[in-house]
Amino acid sequence: MSEFIPPAKPIIGDEERAAVDRVMRSGMVAQGPEVAAFEAEFSEHFVPGRPSVAVNSGTAGLHLGLLAAGVGAGDEVIVPSFTFAATGNSVALTGGTPVFVDIEPDTFTLDPEAVAAAITPRTKGILPVHLYGHPARMRELEALAAERGVALYEDAAQAHGASLDGRPVGSFGEFAMFSLYPTKNMTSGEGGMVTTATDEIARRVKLLRNQGMERQYENEVIGFNARMTDIHAAIGRVQLTKVDAWTRTRQANAAFLDANLAGVVVPPVAEGAVHVYHQYTIRVPEDRDGFVAALKNEYNVGAGVYYPIPNHRLPSLTHFAPGLDLPVTERAAREVASLPVHPSLSQDDLERIVAAVNAVAKAGA
Repeated sequence: MSEFIPPAKPIIGDEERAAVDRVMRSGMVAQGPEVAAFEAEFSEHFVPGRPSVAVNSGTAGLHLGLLAAGVGAGDEVIVPSFTFAATGNSVALTGGTPVFVDIEPDTFTLDPEAVAAAITPRTKGILPVHLYGHPARMRELEALAAERGVALYEDAAQAHGASLDGRPVGSFGEFAMFSLYPTKNMTSGEGGMVTTATDEIARRVKLLRNQGMERQYENEVIGFNARMTDIHAAIGRVQLTKVDAWTRTRQANAAFLDANLAGVVVPPVAEGAVHVYHQYTIRVPEDRDGFVAALKNEYNVGAGVYYPIPNHRLPSLTHFAPGLDLPVTERAAREVASLPVHPSLSQDDLERIVAAVNAVAKAGA
């Protein structure tokens, strides 16, 4: 059988290894000049004019961003249920309440009408997720937040370089979080980046990530140890020089699948949106799990299921939403499967993926 094609794959090259070695030789390993340089370069690359703050994970970025934006006990933040648990967890960790609402069937992102219906006097903000690399409906959500007097935040964990109407994701909310986990569109090995609308929010995130202090031993607030190391920042700086080319490859790979797949529902792209295809997510209306198993067992092609259990059904979060019914979310959780489009794929790999998907879809028809 041919070599296994994984649904996602980190790409680490000689340049990243050399950067790590350079930092190790310098003796400056903890948060230092590499982190500061990475923050400045990340801002310039993805969200010009907005400060960025590096942290040790995407989850930490969401948590500290929410705290810095003033979310706390008694506050509600509206979030999608169809996302990784970190989104809901981060709201809960502030002492606030995640309010789960339904998504749109095409883009898998927050449905603005559902958001509007969920706003209460306790609503502090709205936290859309730019899922799979496709921007959420930020035009409507931005207008709704302004009209109803609530804040807007962004979970851009999977959306480095995505945009809507020429505006990059990360430039809409009071803060945005980008994940730098190994399989994201770019990585620092592990980590996250928080981009902020103001220097004041950036300063609060910096305090919170470093035990509450800007100057050593002058702790201003209760904080955490969520610092990024210079080792991780050095990796991230190298990846910044490569991510645009990788994104173009992801988009080209997605276009090839769009043009050649049959028997499944390929991912649409909304008008004005630039999709960066962290995941290429199809719908399999019948027996998704059997479809994924057949791809692996019969053709050695991997497909990921992101996410089989919505947040509001998770044992850790279900108490926030007892009896909640989100039909579009539930259907997506039953039907989605993500196919490989990562930049390390060859043309032969892409043709194998198409042949496998079409054969399995035909057999199941």
